[in-house]
Amino acid sequence: MDALRFCQEKKGLRLHAWCLMSNHLHLITSAADDKNLSDILRDFKQFTSRKIITAIQEEPESRKQWLLHRFEFAARQNPKVRHYKLWQDGNEAKELHSNAFLEQKLDYIHQNPVRAEWVNEPEHYRYSSASCYAGESKLLEIELLQ
Repeated sequence: MDALRFCQEKKGLRLHAWCLMSNHLHLITSAADDKNLSDILRDFKQFTSRKIITAIQEEPESRKQWLLHRFEFAARQNPKVRHYKLWQDGNEAKELHSNAFLEQKLDYIHQNPVRAEWVNEPEHYRYSSASCYAGESKLLEIELLQ
């Protein structure tokens, strides 16, 4: 959450919708006029990777060795990565070319925790922008899509 907020405040990230799940993150974003979205996402991944590895190493974590081994193994598959690799390559970016496609993606993102059976209604999931679209509280500032 802090990393997304930082990217909004300092890097030019414009956040329109999001949903953080246990093993992935969905975003509908754009970049400020003078910024490059790809650069922002790269910096976000680098920052969060470092923070997560540090947390695993320093906090009591029963799966510490297993996690670090998995991330080291993933890093060895890519000569550009030195120590640990957390994020998959690429962003699976899709251009939202029509209002219908936009609505489909927005619904898909917000329905993730419902499909996972974590909540009954999308707006009840704390780590999502669904509550913003329902006119309720929010963890992150977003620019609503109309």
